Amino acid sequence: MTATSYLGKPTSRVDGRAKVTGVAKYAAEYNVAGLAHGFVVSSAIAKGRIKRIHTADALSVDGVLDVFTHEHRPKLASSHEKYTDEIAPPGSPFRPLYDDKILFSGQPVALVVAEEFEIARFAASLVRVEYERKPHITDFDAQRKRGAISKRDPANFVARGNPTPAFEQAAVRIEAEYRMPIEHHNPMEPFAATAVWEGNGHITVFDKTQGPQNCRNYVAGVFGMPRDKVRVLSPYVGGGFGSGLRPQYELPLAVLAARALKRSVRVTLTRQQMFTLGYRAANVHELALAAGGDGTLASFRHDAVSMTSQFEDFQRDLVNWSSLLYKCANSELGRRLVKLDQNTPCDMRAPGGAEGAYAIECAMDELAYAANIDPLELRLINYSDKDQIEDRRYSSKELRECYRQGAEKFGWSRRSPQPRSMRDGNELVGWGMATGIWEAMQMPASAKAVLTANGSVEIASATADIGPGTYTWMTQLAAEMLGVPIENVTAKLGDSALPDAPVEGGSFTVSSVGSAIHAACQAVQKELLALAQKIAASPLAKAKLDDVVFAEGKIRHKHEASREVSVADAMRAGKADRIEKEASAEPNERSKYSHLTHSAVFAEVKVDEELGIIRVTRVVSAVAAGRILNPKLASSQVLGAVVGGIGMALHEETVTDHRFGRFMSHNLADYHVPVSADVHAIDVIFVEEKDDEINPLGVKGVGKSASSAPRRPWRMRSIMRPANACAICRSRSTS
Repeated sequence: MTATSYLGKPTSRVDGRAKVTGVAKYAAEYNVAGLAHGFVVSSAIAKGRIKRIHTADALSVDGVLDVFTHEHRPKLASSHEKYTDEIAPPGSPFRPLYDDKILFSGQPVALVVAEEFEIARFAASLVRVEYERKPHITDFDAQRKRGAISKRDPANFVARGNPTPAFEQAAVRIEAEYRMPIEHHNPMEPFAATAVWEGNGHITVFDKTQGPQNCRNYVAGVFGMPRDKVRVLSPYVGGGFGSGLRPQYELPLAVLAARALKRSVRVTLTRQQMFTLGYRAANVHELALAAGGDGTLASFRHDAVSMTSQFEDFQRDLVNWSSLLYKCANSELGRRLVKLDQNTPCDMRAPGGAEGAYAIECAMDELAYAANIDPLELRLINYSDKDQIEDRRYSSKELRECYRQGAEKFGWSRRSPQPRSMRDGNELVGWGMATGIWEAMQMPASAKAVLTANGSVEIASATADIGPGTYTWMTQLAAEMLGVPIENVTAKLGDSALPDAPVEGGSFTVSSVGSAIHAACQAVQKELLALAQKIAASPLAKAKLDDVVFAEGKIRHKHEASREVSVADAMRAGKADRIEKEASAEPNERSKYSHLTHSAVFAEVKVDEELGIIRVTRVVSAVAAGRILNPKLASSQVLGAVVGGIGMALHEETVTDHRFGRFMSHNLADYHVPVSADVHAIDVIFVEEKDDEINPLGVKGVGKSASSAPRRPWRMRSIMRPANACAICRSRSTS
């Protein structure tokens, strides 16, 4: 009898029905008794201090319960360190309503709490704030030359070889600058927190977050509470894109009000206030590449400058990807930060990778044109079999096969390299390609597996599900390992009271939490086998765990199918109503390999010169990401990455009015994202890649590798002349 296999199968989302029928509840949808509503008053200036806040008019409105300010609030912890969260950058985290200092435009300066949301919103409009203004600096482009050299991870930025003389002596050279504007995440669900006052010193919060335990620890630090008296839940999250990795200010404000009023309080941010949170930092890349006449890289120099706030040193690895992608003996990397009077940026869709790969891949295309070499061939010539930063080989790398399968599917061999040589009616046609890369990371995580005598399984971990299908693959994995029908498995997540898990981000959730689930289910397997061996004359008496499979509710010998014991009989023999096991998994810190996910992306772009319309009409993305647990979910991740790439290249940009230091495109009418009409044919290929070394499941992250390539604005050498600025890239070649 063949065992039912769930892993590797295109399984539909187990939480899909709950989401489309409205059964799934989000942070602002939990109705509790005596719920009050808070509305945030945002600062009108970018820098200065509050001289006084007039709240009398707001307090006079019927239904208003209180107006909290820095002068009127419960006591907060005074230490900066107590405010840090799991992924906080160096510096002093922003603390809402802590003092009279204004650090950025839109900063919360008051919270109006009332019986109804509409009352709170109206009363908030009556709060008047007098400011002492100070000159602010928000123009990144004007200030970027004063960027300070980053001292973080200095070993990664030591020059390798002699890049400057190698550049000067090379046959082919290009120098280019690439810019990216500020961008905002804009998930469908706004940030909200429903703080439930339990009446016994405990607080329960339904929060929009990608890390419930991270938020629990943050709340405990802010308010000086024991962690066991704080519970944060986020069973469903309406998108995050990285914006929910750190606690946002609606969380402490809701808890602050609930503790002060001794009743439950909900704080929901408006779409405009969503633009006062973190964002993808503007960044500028300067690259100088040189090669021999055969295309072999002789020198690779990459310097990047990005922005951060005045109070935190947020930065991500923008430049290290070149040493992970292409072989070059002479390399120099550098990065700098500019401090501005704006809120701290945060992780957004392949942070660092999307920006870095965009610049690197554009520069490689510039070099290919200058050397008169096919862009794909140039990448193959400079293919790297090892991580040049760590001087280690990769545990697995099927990028060559990604190139081959992607090019074949796309029809790359039919490409005409001459500028403006490809047309479709009135439209110019450009074909481009890029390499994608991301770290295949694993974080410490724990999980619990429970098997009951009736064959039901519950799997639990405190991770989140922001949309990639975490509920589903957790269910698949438990069903596969314990041999029960998938409908018998219930997955629990998004609860800080569950076994420890990191924030859901970085494409490391499957490798981290999946490895913990594997360990927990394996512990259940061991106990089940031990119980089965207690049966008199057990057919599995001398069997080891590696000798058996768990399928169809039975424990069966791999090589002798007749030797089997039902799970029910095993548990009956051991007088066990349930088996409950919790286990942890950690990354292999002693590994001698580097772990990365790779992809190759091919795109067709059409340009109507008369109308100025640019369309991405066809994309093929070939991804090598180890074992794919669910091709349907993984394919959706890659599709979403390509759509995000279209947005990043053609639509998204947050505009700042530097007179006021304020983001002006702060709604979905002015901040453009791709819609259905902007998305055309997208083909996804998963290249087979076996990796027995990386973790017990052999899995890598999918979404970020796909993000770091398609989101690169494609150079269109079939359209643009080499001396012209690329309208999509906002860059100029100096080759």
